[in-house]
Amino acid sequence: MNISINGSVLEGGGQILRNSVTLSALSGKAIHIHQIRNGRKPPGLKNQHRTGLQLAAVIASAKLTGATNGSTEIEFTPGALKTPGDFVADSVTAGSTTLLLQIALPLLLFTSQPSKTPSRLTLKGGTNATHAPQIDYTENVFLPFVRRFFGITTELQVKRRGYYPKGGGEVLFSVTPLSQCLKSFSLLKRGNVRCIKGIAHLAKLPGHIGPSMVDGAQKLLSARLAGDSGSSIPIEIQSRRERNDNTVGAGSGVVLWAELEGGGIIGGSAVGTKGIDASLLGEKAAQDLLRGLDAGGCVDEWLEDQIIIFMALAEGDSAILCGKGELQLHTRTAIWVAEQLTEARFNTEQLESGHTIIRCKGIGYRPSASSDMPC
Repeated sequence: MNISINGSVLEGGGQILRNSVTLSALSGKAIHIHQIRNGRKPPGLKNQHRTGLQLAAVIASAKLTGATNGSTEIEFTPGALKTPGDFVADSVTAGSTTLLLQIALPLLLFTSQPSKTPSRLTLKGGTNATHAPQIDYTENVFLPFVRRFFGITTELQVKRRGYYPKGGGEVLFSVTPLSQCLKSFSLLKRGNVRCIKGIAHLAKLPGHIGPSMVDGAQKLLSARLAGDSGSSIPIEIQSRRERNDNTVGAGSGVVLWAELEGGGIIGGSAVGTKGIDASLLGEKAAQDLLRGLDAGGCVDEWLEDQIIIFMALAEGDSAILCGKGELQLHTRTAIWVAEQLTEARFNTEQLESGHTIIRCKGIGYRPSASSDMPC
């Protein structure tokens, strides 16, 4: 009997689809997702969502029905994981490669037969767009965090950038299967900002745009983060221009990240759009980073929701200090899905300071045929 998942709950977007299918594939539980993206215009699956579902179906030997563009319900019946292996997914459009990775990465971490052979994943589509993490955020914020705190071994290579609306990007991932359960972690002390780093990238645009983006970000950050003693936090932002023959279309963007003494990391970003001044784009990314820093947590709101699925799968108790105010809708949605499809249990604690601690008792996931995997 399929587990029914309402795709319109809470955030009501593609995240429910991605996390549900991933956890279905790992747990072996068949699911029926209905009212997919019910509140979006138009509702239902877009090319990017369909591509992600098909990728998960290949990795998990799953039977997938209903996965056509515009569909508002699908059924996913998983089989055995085909890991390690070589997999390719192409959204054809500028659909986000980083959102495709969100579906695939947890699946590629596990194999029913012990193996040190990495899986290789080729994702084609958009690498830098709005409404999804830029590939530079994934490379410099998300992946360093999950490597450090969950014990994940993965490498990323950007072969070609793909800007909206033409896409055409290509990203290669190498993911080594775990030899033991995912590690749990506790990150409750933030500490001071150790340094700020960043990348201002562009393709098929005038050369002065890169330095202008850097300058806009650097000036705002330097002014806001100078200490009372006059000392300043090290800031290093690179300008990176892609070769004209290495992108399909023109585009630009900025990704910044602050490394914290406690081991946390806060990201900020902005994507170039027609008519926006390059220095203002740099300022916009800096403002995004500063909002994350001002919130006072150990992770930013986008990293916060992406690690929920790993906390659920990890062995034992995990805890993370989040920013002030209510948890983001994306995070609450990720928690809801995890509790629908696993035995993981989350609770949140509101501190007098206004910060929130997310705690999770994870399930110590391991594939059914790998009963000897240590946890």
